[in-house]
Amino acid sequence: MNTLTHFASPQLPLLHRGKVRDSLRAPSGDRLIIVTDRLSAFDSVLETAIPHKGAVLNGLANFWFDKTSHIIPNHVIKLVDANAMLVKEAQPIKVEMVVRQYLTGSMWRGYQAGQRTFSGVTVPDGMTKNQAFPQAIVTPTTKEESDREITPENLVSEGWVTKELYDQMAVKAQMLFAVGSRLLAEKGIILVDTKYEFGLLNGQLILIDEMHTPDSSRFWSTEDYARNPETAEQMDKEYVRQWLIANKKDGQYPRALTPEVTQEASRRYLDIYERIVGEPLPTAETGAAYAPHTGRQDARARMQANLVQAGLIKDAWVSIVLDAPEHKAHGEQIRQQLAGYDVFTQLRVASAQQNGETIAGLAETWNNSIEPGVVIAAAGNGLGAALAANVNVPVISCPPYQDYTELALGLNSAAVLPSGTPSLTAVRPDNAAQGALRALNLPRLRERLGQDMQATKAKLRAADEEFKAL
Repeated sequence: MNTLTHFASPQLPLLHRGKVRDSLRAPSGDRLIIVTDRLSAFDSVLETAIPHKGAVLNGLANFWFDKTSHIIPNHVIKLVDANAMLVKEAQPIKVEMVVRQYLTGSMWRGYQAGQRTFSGVTVPDGMTKNQAFPQAIVTPTTKEESDREITPENLVSEGWVTKELYDQMAVKAQMLFAVGSRLLAEKGIILVDTKYEFGLLNGQLILIDEMHTPDSSRFWSTEDYARNPETAEQMDKEYVRQWLIANKKDGQYPRALTPEVTQEASRRYLDIYERIVGEPLPTAETGAAYAPHTGRQDARARMQANLVQAGLIKDAWVSIVLDAPEHKAHGEQIRQQLAGYDVFTQLRVASAQQNGETIAGLAETWNNSIEPGVVIAAAGNGLGAALAANVNVPVISCPPYQDYTELALGLNSAAVLPSGTPSLTAVRPDNAAQGALRALNLPRLRERLGQDMQATKAKLRAADEEFKAL
């Protein structure tokens, strides 16, 4: 299926890889958030991705950030792709503000067991499952490895926030919930409960992360709730959770979904997007906004084109790998030959044996990069072979050498590399660079290289004519 399960690029340093979202450093210093199609349930990421899920979450978050910007500023700079959002870098506050309007979920389970106070809020006896509270309540949790219920007083005494900051967050959370509840009610949807995350930007409280999405909120259909409040079905990934529970074997949940469950889950995500926003998800249709190069095009190709268009990445990369820092001059010589072709270049130090960065770590990024790339091993053939055995992009070896004896030994070893190590060899730095440009096989580079060849031929003809005239 056409899903986005993993994002990587040598051009964008990875800051954090979460269960669903990947955060990377943008060239401007801002943060690029990639919302993948991964699905997390019961604290683990399933092997099956849900088509369009990431675009639904990203699109809905952007929709709600726009609708609530009059209440509190948020971190959004712009939506650069259906699955990617450029945001301001804020200092996150390690507290989730959970707002609840109904007695359900984990709170109902605690209530059944006799609990009446939740995060410092006391609820009355005699309530029934899914019953509404007289007014929405705020039950904060800490953002640790496992979220922890905590009272506002303890949040302050433990140093999570100041009282003034907590009070400000609580007021804003209630205001956001009120706006969300009203707008969703107009669309026949009940906002049951949700979470909000805040951060500080230049000392100012702002809204970050996501809001009012199927992954951060619980939704019910107004009609479904009216028929029977206690059996109201959630309009979110609870459908998948219930399937996992029903198919649990030997205490283990399935790691993958069936095609039928995957398709239904995707349909539900798309349906709730359309109900909230009022129009279909653009990337699920042709002529998609934020997907200018097609609607149903491969998600990775679409994202690459949009990130290039936004100026966040070049359309290709060349990584020049040294086996030791003392070979930096040789690597820079290769790099200079790539100047003017508008490709991203970098120097890295790795070793087939021990020092420098590990090949495995570099290969993880190269092998999953959203854009095409080439690796040049500016070292002996041992490194080139080790790289070629671990990466799925072209590898060119261009070893430095002190004399022709060393060169002859290097060429001899290059000719007998073992199977499964397809590293090509170029002696001259300019040939290594030109070989990398050709290996990228981009139309714009092919056109440019064709122009270069024509210019070279014209110079040769002019020189020949000048020689004949002597």
